[in-house]
Amino acid sequence: MTRMVKRKPLPAEPVEVIATESERAALARRFGISAVERFVARVDLAEDGGAVTAEGMLEADLIQPCAISGEDFPVSVRDTVVMRFVQSRGDPVEPDAEIELADEELDEIEYDGEMFDLGEALAQSLALAIDPYAEGPNADAARKAAGIVSDEAPRGALADALAALKKG
Repeated sequence: MTRMVKRKPLPAEPVEVIATESERAALARRFGISAVERFVARVDLAEDGGAVTAEGMLEADLIQPCAISGEDFPVSVRDTVVMRFVQSRGDPVEPDAEIELADEELDEIEYDGEMFDLGEALAQSLALAIDPYAEGPNADAARKAAGIVSDEAPRGALADALAALKKG
């Protein structure tokens, strides 16, 4: 999902990003969920030294499968986004090289040229906000039907043998 923003001059008003139907379908495929029904972000952009700071709110309505039952259920995401776009440092990194980042660099997004891609950064923010282990309303019933009593209670022959050893 591309939304290129010119570095100079920055928009004076907040930037609103609303994903189209085809963009939402592509995001759902990309993130392995059933649907992205709504994707809206409103972001303020500000000059920050040689960088651009983006702060705002990302809201999305999703349909994703339950991690337990596999049934689709609705999920709403409302997430504050704060990111910093910085000019690429131009240092080539080898594929297996270890990179140390300072705390303030963790939310930095490098770009080349006079424009940066706010849409892709917001799409990545959505990806981070999706809970891959989300449980739908029928998760407990699916556990019960599968014979899972509790995630904490071990079961089976080995668990029975260990319990017998503990009893002495």
